Amino acid sequence: MELLSVIRRWRLRDHFSIREISRRTGLSRNTVRKYLRSDIVEPKFNLADRTSKLDPYADKLSRMLLQEAGRSRKQKRTIKQLHVDLAVLGYEGSYNRVAAFAREWKAARQREQQTCGRGAFVPLAFMPGEAFQFDWSEDWAIVGGERTKLQVAHFKLCYSRAFTLRAYPQQTHEMLFDAHNHAFRVLGGVPRRGIYDNMRTAVDKIGRGKERQVNARFSAMVSHFLFEAEFCNPASGWEKGQIEKNVQDARHRLWQPMPNFPSVAALNDWLEARCRDLWAQTPHGSQPGAIADVWLEEAQHLMRLVRPFDGFVEYAKRVSPTCLIYLERNRYSVPASLANRPVSVRVYPERIVVVAEGQIVCEHRRVFARSHERKSTTTVYDWRHYLAVVQRKPGALRNGAPFAELPPAFRALQQRMLKTPGGDREMVEILALVLQHDEQAVLAAVELALEAGAPTKTHILNLLHRLVDGKPTDAPTIKAPQALTLTTEPQSNVERYDALRRLREARHAS
Repeated sequence: MELLSVIRRWRLRDHFSIREISRRTGLSRNTVRKYLRSDIVEPKFNLADRTSKLDPYADKLSRMLLQEAGRSRKQKRTIKQLHVDLAVLGYEGSYNRVAAFAREWKAARQREQQTCGRGAFVPLAFMPGEAFQFDWSEDWAIVGGERTKLQVAHFKLCYSRAFTLRAYPQQTHEMLFDAHNHAFRVLGGVPRRGIYDNMRTAVDKIGRGKERQVNARFSAMVSHFLFEAEFCNPASGWEKGQIEKNVQDARHRLWQPMPNFPSVAALNDWLEARCRDLWAQTPHGSQPGAIADVWLEEAQHLMRLVRPFDGFVEYAKRVSPTCLIYLERNRYSVPASLANRPVSVRVYPERIVVVAEGQIVCEHRRVFARSHERKSTTTVYDWRHYLAVVQRKPGALRNGAPFAELPPAFRALQQRMLKTPGGDREMVEILALVLQHDEQAVLAAVELALEAGAPTKTHILNLLHRLVDGKPTDAPTIKAPQALTLTTEPQSNVERYDALRRLREARHAS
């Protein structure tokens, strides 16, 4: 190519003769004339047709590729599998030749159908407050000194590109609903549309095209927040490319190095504050200023968040004879009056609420089983739930599992009561006082009785009533009248008893 450029420059610019050009280049004059007459600036060489070991199998491979093109993505065979099938038929060539043929076949088919491949996309533009995108990701953090895998919910406004993250132990309905409550609070309102993939917590069944059978609880949340839910085509992550890119960026911005926090709640507080800092530090790209500046503009177009969605998942459970319900390999206690009866359990991300006959009867902190190798279950007791049982069976107080973690004052009183006859029943009656009085007042009365050295039921009741009535619990100091004051202090003298021994007529009791 450089030689052709020199020939054209000598002839057309410097006006050298063909003989002179031939002498300088060593080419024949006919060759020089041919290059000049062709008027080309880049030489092209004709490649000779070469035979390939794949030629006898080209038609067979074309039919195989056409057949695979009609199958779904998960059922398609790979090029390596097609190469193995051709080898069974007698093909002795390499895999690279088969892969090159497949690429040329796909390109020719796209030209024939006037379509494009997956590498071509249409840029999208959104109006302020129009839409947000949502996605889940799996990331790791050190929580409470243990390396823990977390499910992270990502939200991103399509116009301002403001984003927020929140971590959860699982990808369940109650986690999804809680993530929406916090996201709309942080983002300052609700957009008109939400763009999702076909996650199981939202879509029960995928139909043709855009037809979706949406989960009932997810539909209730959408109706509560008044936005429209749209779902991408299966395996089409580019339809929500902003949130997909946000998942990749967050791994470098937030999860490297691995964050270390005592609890998931502390981690989420840090994530929220860190996301707001990144809004101010990250340029928007399409709009002047940072993400925070564009978000201030978009926040005015968002729908106002009236109240959070009560995003619980409800299960029907039956209480066991030991006053326990089972949920996710764990057990929780309920009041003894509900033993052997059906109840409704409302599951929230951090707590569970037990409902019977439309009334909330108890609430527990939710326990997550992180280790799949753990064979035993975790039982969460509330000793108050078993007071009705031990009132009829006071002997169960001594070794009752629910009473193993009583408050320190009750524990100290129990150790003294159980040493006396009938102390177990008296201890149960003292514990039952929390059903009619404030528990802190009962604990204060027990502590005062222990300090006084008279931890009896009567004394504790007296102190409790004084605390409830607002009367002082200390005995007042009594000042004796002047007439009762002793003028002569008595002295101890035991010698007079010796005089009784000297009297022989004295009779003594035997």
